[in-house]
Amino acid sequence: MIKYETDSRKIKEGQIFVAIKGHTVDGHDYIEKAIENGAVGIIAEKEVKCQVPVTVVSNSEEYLKDALKKEYADQINELKIIGLTGTNGKTTTCFLTYQLLQSFGIRVAYMGTIGFKFEDLDIVLENTTPDILTIYKLLLKVRELGCEVLVMEISSHSLSYERIYGLQLDVAGFTNLTEDHLDYHKTMENYLKEKLKILNYLVPQGKFIANIDDKEGQTFIDKLGYGNSLGINGDIRIIDYDINPAKTKIHFSYENKVYEVTTNLTSKFNIYNYLTALAFVHFLGIDIEDIIEHTKKIKAPKGRCETYEVNNGFAVIDYAHTPDAVEKVIEAYNELKKGKVITIIGCGGDRDPIKRPIMGRVAAELSDYCIFTNDNPRTEEPEKIMEDILKGVKKDNYEVELDRKLAIKKGIEMLKKEDILLILGKGHEDYQIIGKTKIHLDDAEEVENWKNTYEKKVK
Repeated sequence: MIKYETDSRKIKEGQIFVAIKGHTVDGHDYIEKAIENGAVGIIAEKEVKCQVPVTVVSNSEEYLKDALKKEYADQINELKIIGLTGTNGKTTTCFLTYQLLQSFGIRVAYMGTIGFKFEDLDIVLENTTPDILTIYKLLLKVRELGCEVLVMEISSHSLSYERIYGLQLDVAGFTNLTEDHLDYHKTMENYLKEKLKILNYLVPQGKFIANIDDKEGQTFIDKLGYGNSLGINGDIRIIDYDINPAKTKIHFSYENKVYEVTTNLTSKFNIYNYLTALAFVHFLGIDIEDIIEHTKKIKAPKGRCETYEVNNGFAVIDYAHTPDAVEKVIEAYNELKKGKVITIIGCGGDRDPIKRPIMGRVAAELSDYCIFTNDNPRTEEPEKIMEDILKGVKKDNYEVELDRKLAIKKGIEMLKKEDILLILGKGHEDYQIIGKTKIHLDDAEEVENWKNTYEKKVK
């Protein structure tokens, strides 16, 4: 058990409570509660009168990071750690890596957008990369259970806030950089600067791979001074590929040898995701030929190009929620379509309003038809979010249906033979945030509900 805790409700007998002043909650207000629950010491930023020893520090959050690193990082770094940053593709790439390593009998954990997974453990996380204390707790726990490798998504926020402070990456990578989180980073230059911080955690001569078909990819290799590149002119060179709705065949070369692999993933961007995962596993010492053989055992995570046959067409559920990701998904299915591409999409409230008109423009321009709907409006008025989205729309091939359930139903019922319905933005999420309340809503479940209702009617 880690001897530090920042949540007074989670204090166990004998722990030290670290009072952190957060954006909405001040831990100093809960010191007495922590003592009631068994705290034997307090770390605080001001003098406090209480019945247990108090250590006053200038910054309790910094104190905690330093203490965790000093007391526990060596144990955690006995794990082999793979870390991946980038705007899009982190979840799919890390989940593919996790599955591949599992297929070789390696005891591996995954940490990222779809939770924390290790064997029978499946824990929901609040953030793609959680707070530092949660990370240390989880990694010490799975290390004690015999975990050998961790594959983790590393967000720009986590690098900015040093949530992985003390961790050492044996293998790391970069997928791409496109517009996202500018409400926090303000500029793309700042966003890139935060992403580049991943290099500070790489062990000396650790393995690194960057997608150089993305314009910022080479920046990582140049700053590091070495590394492997992925792309049409990369060290792992994409020679050609053949994509259909059910699988993708890829020809690539590495170290003067040509390989062929077939995955059950679809779309061009998944070629980069798969080859990055292949590189990660190879960098841990597994032959490429063996990785290719095991590729048939893996699949995309929930909500990443998750495809359903419905109403004589296809419904595809994907987490794409940035302009670049939306563009890539729609373009990918335009290449595959035999009918029309219909897109359901929205933008989140209380988040980066700059991208809303861009998302609207991209979706309308590239789709045959769009249904604009809610996607976690949070505390903003849905009508205001929609107004922002529609500012970028120059075509009249759309309608607005704020009720996401009804939008999905309408989209399915529009399908004609071999049309493709893209339901974008929420992916694996099974909720809608309206105000400050989470309401159950799962895009995949809505598709299944329509299928079940329709089939019963037919019968």
